[in-house]
Amino acid sequence: MALSDITHEFLDSQADRIESLLASHRVPVRVAGGAVTPRWIRYELAPAAGAKIATIRNLAEELSLALGVPDVRLGREGQRLTLDVSRPDAKPVRLLAVLGKLSHLPPLTACLGLADDGRPLLIRLASPDVAHVLVAGTTGSGKTELMRTLLMSLALTHRQSQLQVALIDPKSRGFAPLAHLPHLVGPVATTPASCAALLERIAAEMERRDQVGVSTPHIVVAVDELTDLLVNAGRSVETVLTRLAQRGREAGIHVVAGAQKPAAALLGPVLKANFPARLVGRVASAEDARVATGVAASGAERLLGRGDFLAVAAGGITRFQAAWLTPQDWGALAQSL
Repeated sequence: MALSDITHEFLDSQADRIESLLASHRVPVRVAGGAVTPRWIRYELAPAAGAKIATIRNLAEELSLALGVPDVRLGREGQRLTLDVSRPDAKPVRLLAVLGKLSHLPPLTACLGLADDGRPLLIRLASPDVAHVLVAGTTGSGKTELMRTLLMSLALTHRQSQLQVALIDPKSRGFAPLAHLPHLVGPVATTPASCAALLERIAAEMERRDQVGVSTPHIVVAVDELTDLLVNAGRSVETVLTRLAQRGREAGIHVVAGAQKPAAALLGPVLKANFPARLVGRVASAEDARVATGVAASGAERLLGRGDFLAVAAGGITRFQAAWLTPQDWGALAQSL
């Protein structure tokens, strides 16, 4: 990937600082490569034999001070460690620019942004490892913007005969830019009554499809602020959502739900267990990170916010920078769709 404003001299200087700091703590490590993305720089660390990985993790604060950045994030890929350092000149990732570089997308596949290696990160809802997606993150993490990106990516690459979208927006804000999509099965549901009615309608369609053996066009049910919906709309809505999550994939129905804090006590164990794919932005604590990602020590609590996410699916974790649409992009799309 092009280095843009990041020079080789800057990268070499930072690599020298990393090696020097770790050597001063008697941890022999070599910086063996890396990648530059619009949001952060990833350094690959090759520890010498006998180097204690736990010691490196405990030096995260010292590394961030030495590199002059607010925070660093340590991960692992095979036999090497990765050290993610925020860029001094972070660049946004624009969805339309990324889509313009993709020659072809498989059916029911959305572009989420750029992965940690600089390549477009795609998610295929029809995959058994995905089916339904839970998007989590605190205020300011970019959770709702990522959901809009996912939905707009699908809308731009699928005709109405291939894709239908049902939008549930209890706070009447998150999905407002999508209200005029031609793919919508009806108006955006915002009240508890309209949300429940729309979900019952989708569940009835699922039953019909099961009886006649069809699964097209695909229907994506997007729910912003899922926990808020469950608190205000009651047990019946949770029951319908659980049915859709358990049986929807075979009928071509997929749920994409956003939640600030997806606690099992609120979502219910059955509903939560049926979201095999998670897109997790910054959360408040290590415990919140464990609950949101479903795995231990994911580091989601150390993400940078503003579109810095982890994709958790099929047993793997990928860090990525979510793509977004500018107000000008939304204006142009409103006229073209």
